[in-house]
This record gives sequence, C-alpha cells and structure tokens, in this order.
Amino acid sequence: MSQVFISGIGAVSPAGWGVPALRAAMDAAVPLPTVYLAHPGSGRQFQFRGVPPAEPRPSFIAHPRLRRASPITHYAAAAALEAAGLLLSTTPSTRFGLIFCLQSGPVQYATRFFGEVVNDPATASPLLFPETVFSAPASHIAALLGTVPISYTILGDPSAFLEGLAMGASWLAENRVDACLVVGAEEFNWLQAQAVWHFDHHAILGAGAGALCLTTSAPLIREQDQDQDQEHEQDGNRDRALDLNPTPTPDPPPRAELTLITDPITYSESTGMAAAAAQVRSQLPPATADDLLVDGLGGTCQPGKAETAAWRDWPGTRLSPKRILGEGLMAAASWQCVLAADAILSRRHSSATVSIVGFNQQALAARFAIPRQ
Repeated sequence: MSQVFISGIGAVSPAGWGVPALRAAMDAAVPLPTVYLAHPGSGRQFQFRGVPPAEPRPSFIAHPRLRRASPITHYAAAAALEAAGLLLSTTPSTRFGLIFCLQSGPVQYATRFFGEVVNDPATASPLLFPETVFSAPASHIAALLGTVPISYTILGDPSAFLEGLAMGASWLAENRVDACLVVGAEEFNWLQAQAVWHFDHHAILGAGAGALCLTTSAPLIREQDQDQDQEHEQDGNRDRALDLNPTPTPDPPPRAELTLITDPITYSESTGMAAAAAQVRSQLPPATADDLLVDGLGGTCQPGKAETAAWRDWPGTRLSPKRILGEGLMAAASWQCVLAADAILSRRHSSATVSIVGFNQQALAARFAIPRQ
C-alpha cells in the first residue's frame, strides 16, 4: 500500500447518526438496547438494534432521488456525505469514485414488492421494483454527489469491505479518481433476521452504514485552479508584508494512512476459518501495547471462534463494536474500519488493525497508522 490516506470518515449506527455518536457508544462500552422483529405468522421474534430517527431530519433526504429510497440508502448517503464533507466544502470539483459494499441489500422494498407479487402480480407496484436492485443505493449516492466518474457495487460477506478499500486504493494509484468513497451498509427486517437465526440463534442484528474517504498525498487541485491559487498567494504575500503580527498558518487536519491490506485467505476444504485467520495475522507486523485491534467478536459464533483463536495473545487495546452495536454484516465491517481510522485521526493510537473473518468466503485484515513523515 503506497500513500493512501483516510481524509474523512462517516457512520450511521444504532448509536445514532454520525461518527461522534459511534465513538461515544464505544467509549461507554455498554451494549445498546434491543427491540424485537416479529416473524409474520410464526410468533417467532428476533432481537435487533435499529438506527434511531435522525434529529433533525437530514436535508439530503429531500433530494428527488432519495424521496422513495430504502433506509439503506439514507444510512449510506449520510455516512458518505459525512466522510466526504471536507473535500466537498474545499474542493467541490473533486472526482469521487464510489465503491458500495453490501451483503443483503435493500430488503425493505424487496420484501414488500415480493409480497405484492405473491398476492396479485397484476397489481404489484412497478415503482417499488427499482429499489430492490442491489446497485440502487450506489446509484442514488452517485446522483447525490454529482461528480462520480466511476461507481462499483460489491456483493460479498463482510470481508468484501476490505476488498473495496483495496480497489479504491488501486483507482487512486491509476489516477482514475481524485478521491474514493468506500461505503458499507445494511438494513434489516424479519426475513434477514430469520436467515441469520439459522446460523446463530443468539445473534443480535444491527443496521446502519459506514464510509471512508480515500485520498493520496497529492493535492487535489485542478490545472485551471492553479492560476487562481497563485493569484491568491500573491495577494496573501502582499497582505502579510504589511502585517507586523501575521496570523499563524493553521496546521493541516490530521489524517490516517492505510498502510496495509493483507492477502485474502479464502476458505476451502484444507483451509477453514481458524486457519485463514491465523494466516492473515501472520502477514501483519508485530504489535505493541500501544496498538489497537478492532475485531469482529460479538457477531455470529463461527467467525468469532476463529478470531478468538487467531488474536488470543494480542498485547494492545481491543475494540469489539458488534458487542455494542450488533451484527451489522457489511455495516459492521465498515464500523470496524471507521473506528480504526478514528483512533488514528484522534491520535488515541499510533496504529490500528481491523480483523474481518467473513461468514463464508475469506478472511482479511487491514492496518491504519499515523502517516509517515
């Protein structure tokens, strides 16, 4: 990984809307309250941590593309705009790449549309169908940003979020975009809850989204903007020449560097989850007491057992967001990365490692650190 930085982060979670709410929930270290999703016709109920209503209501929801959008799009849009906020305010002409990662997709409208088809195919609403497509959320966010020359949607288990970060880094290296937003999001209803229940009867689901904005060390300046910048610099030099007590130049905002993403270790008959997790850790540098590990414990049991074995002797601090927020599938993977990057941006730790043992595909890890001088 070469010169890839996190210039912004965003999150929506059962803790609330925004990274500060996510951070506060993790600092409190108290599992958030749960509600129940009822299975129609069976009497079965599933524990769930939902996203609280946004107060005040975000203004972007009034955008024509988002008025009928599923909650997963609202969560992802809020996280993406929070992550891209600095660039949108300082460099509005930034070419954003968008990589949207999900496992289950926009299920609210999918379930509703399927129900209408089953009840009476002739009257099923065609207005609902577009929101059942997996790429619908990415399409809406691209329209909201307005400057997205390339957009991908990745389907997979939670490890795919780190694949998305690697893809975004490659886009930056190839100069295909100026910045890349990598977003992970999920929404839930009883149908998904039932599917997860078959793998783990005690799993508590949690909805939401997370986003990281990747940039390079190069300044995001258009050629046509350079002349204007030079004029402003000349004017500033003249002003400073007359000022006996010039105002100090503010320090640049802190950034976190994405220093490493391990090779994906896929599962096979010879390489199970535990072996894959151990191979992933072997690719990382030795940890110190100051390092942070953001793991996936607290979700479903099988990946949790593999992670417990692989990271049993970790010497530093650990965070387990799923214990607080719930099993968010792809959203949980994004929360892990947001929390790791936030720990670096806030200078709480000098490095942070994210471990993701996917449900059925592969294991991966990523490392974030204070940028090298």
